[in-house]
Amino acid sequence: MTFTPATMQAVEITEFGGPDVLQITERPAPKLDHGQVLIKVAAAGVNRGDCVQRMGFYPDPTGSSDLPGLEVSGTIVATGPGVTLWKEGDEVCALLAGGGYAEYVAVHEGSVLPKPEGVSLVDAAALPETIMTVWTNIFEDGQLRPGETLLVHGGSSGIGTTAIQIASTLGVKVLATAGSADKCKACEELGAARAINYRDEDFVEVVQKETDGKGADVILDMVGGDYVGRNIAAAAKQGRIVNIAYMSGSKVEVDLLPLMLKRLTLRGSTLRARDAAEKARLASEVRLHVWPLVEAGRVKPVVDGTFPLADAAKAHERMESSGHVGKILLTT
Repeated sequence: MTFTPATMQAVEITEFGGPDVLQITERPAPKLDHGQVLIKVAAAGVNRGDCVQRMGFYPDPTGSSDLPGLEVSGTIVATGPGVTLWKEGDEVCALLAGGGYAEYVAVHEGSVLPKPEGVSLVDAAALPETIMTVWTNIFEDGQLRPGETLLVHGGSSGIGTTAIQIASTLGVKVLATAGSADKCKACEELGAARAINYRDEDFVEVVQKETDGKGADVILDMVGGDYVGRNIAAAAKQGRIVNIAYMSGSKVEVDLLPLMLKRLTLRGSTLRARDAAEKARLASEVRLHVWPLVEAGRVKPVVDGTFPLADAAKAHERMESSGHVGKILLTT
């Protein structure tokens, strides 16, 4: 008999503000629509977008849960009408538009991936959002190819540690920025050819030196602000710069003449608001191209630490301290 819980524990944003606005509460469990599965959550990934949502600057897409949480791992306990890809009892991880900070979550079956062999069910929560973000932005939009050079800003973040591993495994020279010697060491241990401590070094100068003046072919940036112009300076001719966040601001004044002279591509991208069909396509590509690397142990989830669901505020404090390397997880 299909298990259909009536209520669940969840973490809600009681008002916009600091980490303390995250409070554990009881909510009705999700009801399944056509094509959806119900996952009993083992763990949820904590992402920078969750913090931005908590502060009131990243509203949940229309029709999605108001609860934070963009990725989970767990076990399917129920399937809705029209589901063909999954069955009850399957151990999975999934990309969400929201709702992950809870005991149960409903998600379209196309956004679900199998738990990789060799990865624990909890650690699998560190994979969906990071890997899909990296694949779509660096390899699809950025068209990164073996033999090229990738510059990753925020190399010790969940996105950064994933990008370093995938790109270096696929024959790319990876340069990464990070804010301490320990974080730089972690980046290099994951496969970066050179980690750049942005507090002590000018990443533009280091990139030019490390590439014999050529520059980086692809740059993944989540910083924005003055990095926009500096990325243009660090890019190779016909380079591709992809912005996925603007932690230092999205309004900048920049000289675009080098963009023309180098024939650069500057683009932005978000993942959360994409429709179910696009997320299903992306999940299929990731399963084909990246999941074998994960199951072979060549790409691993990097987990900084775990917190109980009720301690979501402490998890956000850890993220905002910028002391973490890799992903922070919440466990149910």
